Amino acid sequence: MTHLRSVLSLALSALSLCGIAKGKPQNQLTLFVGTYTQDSPSKGIYVYRFNQDTGNFSLRSSAKAGNPSFVALSPNGNRLYAVSEFNDGRQGAYSFDFDPKTGQLSNPIFVSTKAGDRFDDPENQPGSDPCNLYTDGKCLITANYSGGDISAFKLDKQGRLQGTAQQTRFRGRDSAAVSHIHCGLPTPDGKYFLATDLGNDRIHRFDFTPSGTEVLAQPTVAFEVKRGEGPRHITFDKGGRYLYLINELGGTCVVMRYNNDQLTEMQTLMADEGGGRGSADIHISPDGKFLYTSHRLKKDGIAIFAINPQTGLLTKVGYQQTGIHPRNFTITPNGKYLLVACRDDNAIQIFRRDARTGLLTNTGKRINLGKPVCLVLRKY
Repeated sequence: MTHLRSVLSLALSALSLCGIAKGKPQNQLTLFVGTYTQDSPSKGIYVYRFNQDTGNFSLRSSAKAGNPSFVALSPNGNRLYAVSEFNDGRQGAYSFDFDPKTGQLSNPIFVSTKAGDRFDDPENQPGSDPCNLYTDGKCLITANYSGGDISAFKLDKQGRLQGTAQQTRFRGRDSAAVSHIHCGLPTPDGKYFLATDLGNDRIHRFDFTPSGTEVLAQPTVAFEVKRGEGPRHITFDKGGRYLYLINELGGTCVVMRYNNDQLTEMQTLMADEGGGRGSADIHISPDGKFLYTSHRLKKDGIAIFAINPQTGLLTKVGYQQTGIHPRNFTITPNGKYLLVACRDDNAIQIFRRDARTGLLTNTGKRINLGKPVCLVLRKY
């Protein structure tokens, strides 16, 4: 019996060492990268293995797609969705099956976001330039920037795209404004869906019924920012009490309290340090203690804010310069690394994150590929 225990102990030790050498499963992530393919060496979507303990990475596979500038993963992690960001008839959305064992994307399905009648503006057609996705596994919703509208698709039981879109179009709030929908997400209570309108300086609210006949209904204005601020991306805190907005043109970050269907402004502060009018993305660290925003066109970088756990208010604690034209970024689940897609550097920069201060340190590690603009992580 003693001999058997010794053998088992040695075997377990060997397996443990093997796991350390290859990277423990809990430290292995899958990184999906959306890119621009137009005027770029990129061919579409790229799939990497990323170790969130060491920051090491390796390419697993790629899949052809046209301008998949934003990608999103299904809740079960077995489907990947991507936009096709065009305004010339090729605009639409893809769904792919994903095999975590092989890292392969397969069975692409493409559905056009160009639904409904032609509008009177030939350069502002329905579904043009989809730039953002949301999915809950039952529906897929695209924010269409040039179309000034939203497309909502039903998904089949396997999560694959089907049918034509339910289309909601927004007109300008006055003769000088043109609607540009940039992103959308549901409220924490699941009752509503919010969508930012950069052109109209508004956040729209819909009744949200993913399994209903109409996915989105009864649009209304939930919040208005100062004219010319250009609301772009939003995110909720873990508790669902506060909504954080980054304004692309104004470079400001707005903190709002969410209560049922009401958004109430609590704080507005400057995030951009270069005045580039190109603020882009916004995310909260997994521990909920820090908020990050990306900024382009001048003094490209990431602004860093500490979040007051009692009030949700922000205090700016740092600004980390990055490569050229940082767009989307993501933080590893363990909070150790922040990865930034720097479009015009043709690289993804990897920063180490200090969990105590929230500050970032450039590791010098880069994933080189053509025009990366969107990053999504999946547990391996």
